[in-house]
Amino acid sequence: MTAAGSAPLRGRSLTYGPAGTTRPGDGSWPPPADRRGYERTVELGRGDACWSTATEALMSWGVKTRSRFVVEAAAGGEPVVREGADYWLVASVGPLRIREPARVVAVVDRPDRRGYAYGTLEGHPVSGEEAFVLHRDGDGVVRLTLRSVTAAGRGSWRLAFPVVLVAQRWYRSRYVRALRSLP
Repeated sequence: MTAAGSAPLRGRSLTYGPAGTTRPGDGSWPPPADRRGYERTVELGRGDACWSTATEALMSWGVKTRSRFVVEAAAGGEPVVREGADYWLVASVGPLRIREPARVVAVVDRPDRRGYAYGTLEGHPVSGEEAFVLHRDGDGVVRLTLRSVTAAGRGSWRLAFPVVLVAQRWYRSRYVRALRSLP
């Protein structure tokens, strides 16, 4: 871990722009041409119980924590998704702990669509944004959409970018399982 990986989050800037580029409030999304865009939508289930359980898990970082990340709110307290708040997303690979600084840049909270996007802060292994959005249709089918925009991180992380991309693909499959496996 570098000194930047252990420094406080206050004052760190986003490593990309513009914030909100994954557009979690929109049903369709044109990924930017200058970065790696990703979108996948999967069905989680149907009905009010599925919606309630999934949204509660999502908005308390369950998609990350159920994928073996530890989420630490920079301001302390419970790690609940709040727009403008900073977080440490901590991934463990064996004895190695990678602390990824992030800021929630967009939150959507509507009866048929709920989710958020977080952006990478200085010191994150990649540069970009990731969104997790739940939505349901008129028949009560609940779906999860994952969106991301990714580019190489700065400094020594740039050299590790090919490995980071493999890890990113692996985690995406875990994100889907994280909410599909809810009771």
